[in-house]
Amino acid sequence: MALRIPSGTRDVLPEEMRTLRRIERVLLDTFLAEGYGEVSTPAVEYEDTLRAAETGLGTAYRVLDDQGELLALRSDMTVPIARVVATRYAQAEPPLRFCYSASAYRAVRPHRGQMREFLQAGVELFGVPGPAGVAEVLTVLTRALEATGLREFRIGLGDARIFPSLMEAYAVPHDARARLLAELTSRDLAGLDRELAALSLDDNARQVLSAVPRTRGGVEVLDAPPGPLGEAVGALRETFSLLPPEVASRVILDLGRAPRLGYYTGQV
Repeated sequence: MALRIPSGTRDVLPEEMRTLRRIERVLLDTFLAEGYGEVSTPAVEYEDTLRAAETGLGTAYRVLDDQGELLALRSDMTVPIARVVATRYAQAEPPLRFCYSASAYRAVRPHRGQMREFLQAGVELFGVPGPAGVAEVLTVLTRALEATGLREFRIGLGDARIFPSLMEAYAVPHDARARLLAELTSRDLAGLDRELAALSLDDNARQVLSAVPRTRGGVEVLDAPPGPLGEAVGALRETFSLLPPEVASRVILDLGRAPRLGYYTGQV
């Protein structure tokens, strides 16, 4: 019998493990120095917790416990830490800052090059809303990556509200919005164009809705004329104004970012 491991998983041998541990330690040391406290959460959560957060349970691994309750392996760390804040820090004065390094699990299609099990390291900031909070996290992220020795890196930044706000402004029929967002989330821009072509929209609306997901670059992409797009990128413009120059130079704006996880409702 061949001794195999599931596709989308891998063994990590000593030499690589030493490198991973070094990177992990550098990242956590940077997060701690920036005022973020390290937390650890269970690898399994009650499915109801993840469902309440609308995290896309289609990618979750599930198992029944001995009481018949449905559990799910965490697919990222944001929801478990939000649960910790809601249950253990409900009376705490914000802001709250947490960091982590842990494995997460997703039932993805490994033939696409995605991993079923992967490491995540990051920070969660609670109680600093809007652009100020995003600017802080981007600054911490930049310092952490630089501390690992990376030099030529860029950080993508978008806003999950841009495309929905444009669909609202251009009166896209409600029954078509979910289809358009599905094409955008999967980055099928040809499919997005087909959906747009089938709708009764004026040429300007169709052109903007097609062009925005393809728009990437520096601060110049925020120089939108007055109108729906100019209003939609306002929060990104404010965030950029708060970034130190050495952080702003690392950021690439991507107006078509549409994350799959449902709790991302702002800048991402």
